[in-house]
Amino acid sequence: MTNRLKSMQWAAMRLLLRSVGRLSEGVRIGYRHGFDSGSMLDYVYVDKAHGALGVGRIIDRVYLNAVGWRAIRARRELLKDVLRKEIAERGGDVFVLDVASGPGRYLQDLVEEHRDRSETSLRVECRDLDRAGLAQGKERARERGLEGISYVHGNALDPLPCDRAPDVIVVSGLYELLLDDAVIAASVDRLRGLLAPGGVLVYTTQTHHPQLEFIANVLPNRDGALWVMKCRPVELAEEWAAAAGCTGVTSRRESVGLFTVTTARR
Repeated sequence: MTNRLKSMQWAAMRLLLRSVGRLSEGVRIGYRHGFDSGSMLDYVYVDKAHGALGVGRIIDRVYLNAVGWRAIRARRELLKDVLRKEIAERGGDVFVLDVASGPGRYLQDLVEEHRDRSETSLRVECRDLDRAGLAQGKERARERGLEGISYVHGNALDPLPCDRAPDVIVVSGLYELLLDDAVIAASVDRLRGLLAPGGVLVYTTQTHHPQLEFIANVLPNRDGALWVMKCRPVELAEEWAAAAGCTGVTSRRESVGLFTVTTARR
């Protein structure tokens, strides 16, 4: 296919998504907040189709069943499994910091799980640049009666120290949005330095995605530009941690097969 035909194809798909596609609630959220936003991911996590005129709900179901969103839901379950293990092994008073959390729905689930456990006191701080996502998470935490989770506006790539060094730092869904490997390597090094002694850094990597070209030519990100992602081998993700001086670096792949979750210890 020539470049001109390809350009026409992408233009037609953008037009279709902006018109008929907006009958889907998920697509509407994507255009309102960005398809890469925390608000979008929060909607994907719920995985319940909504839309207008009946057909919108069908479109939304197809949208939510896209391989990338299925992989993100699988990534969330793997993250929860990894964090449960890390929290259980520490016991006592555990502090978790997520530097790019969005509304932090899965973190709220973990806080709720540990609310009545006398052997572990869990505190979570959610940070993000998306104020709408933070407000959404804060309101949902209030509705659920969760006191062990807080929401703070902050830059994941320039994180301020906490009032206490975190036992666990989470970076989920951020590094695949960054195109410069050196920026990510610097982030891993900086976050390792924020950890408490014996703490663990947990971060995700997208190793491949069959719809990268479609996404990069059709879907806008939170800044209104087309959403471009970069896939990387898990070996490179582990090299960032090793270069930062981390030990015990290991990775697991979620069940759909697009993402890995890496743990690296200080």
